[in-house]
Amino acid sequence: MRLVDAAVPMFARHETFHPRYGWFRKAHAHVAADPRVFFGDDAPVRIGVGKNMVRAIRFWGLAAKLIATDPDSANRRAPDLMTTPLGEALFGKGGWDPYMEDPGTLWLLHWLLLAPPCHVPIWWLAFNDFHAVEFTEDDLYATVDTQLDLAAEWRRPHPSSVKKDVGALLRTYAPPERRGRVPIDDILDCPLRELSLISRPNSTGRYRFSLGTKITLPPAILAYSTLDYVDRVEIGGNTVTLSRITLAPGSPGRAFKLGESEMLAALEKAVRKTPGLDLVTATGGIQLAWSEDREALGRKILDDYYGVTTSSTSEPKESDQLALAAVGGP
Repeated sequence: MRLVDAAVPMFARHETFHPRYGWFRKAHAHVAADPRVFFGDDAPVRIGVGKNMVRAIRFWGLAAKLIATDPDSANRRAPDLMTTPLGEALFGKGGWDPYMEDPGTLWLLHWLLLAPPCHVPIWWLAFNDFHAVEFTEDDLYATVDTQLDLAAEWRRPHPSSVKKDVGALLRTYAPPERRGRVPIDDILDCPLRELSLISRPNSTGRYRFSLGTKITLPPAILAYSTLDYVDRVEIGGNTVTLSRITLAPGSPGRAFKLGESEMLAALEKAVRKTPGLDLVTATGGIQLAWSEDREALGRKILDDYYGVTTSSTSEPKESDQLALAAVGGP
């Protein structure tokens, strides 16, 4: 998969804010209550944050595929928003994890940020086409800048926008640099740091991708992400090779920084609990096989993992003020 097939040409739409605790839930809850909440002059008052943060929360909700633009909106310039089926399943009334208490939810959100159509193309490049294990911020910038030259179909983004996206990526996943005065929000308020996908093992300014087994990554979340990947890239048939879902750009193996042995070990656990999903050995190696509709099977895997059966409707459920109260504050 190429960058231009996996992502949309959007750069620095996050207003330099990385996603913070509560923002994913806040985006969903406010859109469920009012599809135009982010466009009103009173949005900062209603959402309880500054104007730039309003735009950032909207962006991260869209990027994580928890909300979406309404294709039937009469206003084409600033279309109404709507909650997505997955957003409803996660954070709606009776949802899987409405307070983001399960670590698997963070892994799921990480996958959704990278899954096509990806709204953070610099992040997609970093996880899929950047092959260094240890690197500096300048190393990452230079590589993604070069890769963008190959996206001939896109208008070239301004270098400052690329740098902002690289900076937001590192602030999202890596521990903060503890030199000088660092705002407390930047130290504590980023949920995806809990995934430990990027570490900072020394004080030389170098970062490191964490490769191999992820002890907090539930096999069910990996299995769902694999079926979602297969569905999004429109792989035909009812099997996919282990090597493809591990090594291909855009695959779960790249997103979660897993090798084939780690992918196999996790999927073996998942298939033991999932009727309709299996691992088979065929000519050419190990394959993941399914005997049901991929989307329905993926949804069932998440229902079973969270222990909650949810509706698959895309319509927002009846809102209540308790949902908004639960996500108060920035």
